[in-house]
Amino acid sequence: MSKKTVIFFVVLFMFGYIIFNWNNVSWIFNYKEMSGLAHDFFNPYPESNLFVSADNSLHADYSSKYSLVIPSIGLFTPVVIAKSVEKKNLNDALDMGAVYYPGSVLPGQNGQIVILGHSAPPNWPNVKYDWIFSNIQNLNIGDKITLKYDNEEYIYSVVEKNIIQQGQSVSAPRLSKNNNILTLISCWPPGENNQRIAVTAELVK
Repeated sequence: MSKKTVIFFVVLFMFGYIIFNWNNVSWIFNYKEMSGLAHDFFNPYPESNLFVSADNSLHADYSSKYSLVIPSIGLFTPVVIAKSVEKKNLNDALDMGAVYYPGSVLPGQNGQIVILGHSAPPNWPNVKYDWIFSNIQNLNIGDKITLKYDNEEYIYSVVEKNIIQQGQSVSAPRLSKNNNILTLISCWPPGENNQRIAVTAELVK
């Protein structure tokens, strides 16, 4: 058998394998979509009055004492307190978990917390933390979210989900002077840079 014939059959086999196993290998061809998450995802609300207050003592922290747990979608992820809203800092932080957006209030304080996280296309491998918010659209009203912060647990209950445009401020109709709201934000649809999904939950415990 000639070398050209062997190469032909190898290429034919690989092509057939990809076609029949597309659901398992399609992520390989989605790098372009995935790279789009870096465009206009970081610092999406630079001019908004979204946050009630800012604590300038917050700094980049990658320790295990900050985490997010959502049992209904089987999610556990570290939470990184970003050092600033600069693109590079947020980019580095998102590689290490969900990101506590600078300017958010502290858990339990009156005001709003915003946490950013990547989402990924179907069958994307669990590398870094590109996938952590891929399933937040499956959250239902009343589902519980636990934010672990400084060795304390804060339990939130989901109250609404919204699809918003890039750069659009996140509304929080339930926000008042007497409560604490948590909003999770990711790209929508998962792995694409078209819109944003925002899941809002209210502190219950």
